Amino acid sequence: MKYSIDKKEKYTVFQLEEDNLNSLIAPKLKSEFVILSNEGVSNLIFDLADVKFVDSSGLSAILTANRLWKSLGTFVLTGVEHPSVKKLIEISRLDTVLKIVPTVEESIEFIFMEELERELNDEGSAEEFNDEEVEQ
Repeated sequence: MKYSIDKKEKYTVFQLEEDNLNSLIAPKLKSEFVILSNEGVSNLIFDLADVKFVDSSGLSAILTANRLWKSLGTFVLTGVEHPSVKKLIEISRLDTVLKIVPTVEESIEFIFMEELERELNDEGSAEEFNDEEVEQ
């Protein structure tokens, strides 16, 4: 399986450099996702720009990543450009489950916005907690 990983402080970009995301690749891909999640990667951008075909096991690998990052941070699928890949995601209704953003650059911006929102929510929760202590 050919791929590249670009780790940054707030996110990691995983680019699959294969034409097919199928039953031959999906198990290895799932393993890589588990390794990255165990390493503490909080936000993952999965880039499918090179992928021209995805089968059901490939969709399963994508859903595995989505499930892993629900508790860690944000999972973004990007580069869904090839018509057959786009159509399969739409037919399977995964476009309603996954966060799909057109480009890596837009995905990075989306993750920064998500991080900012989480930080503001955390600050708001801390302030509410402190206000409750003062009132008592």
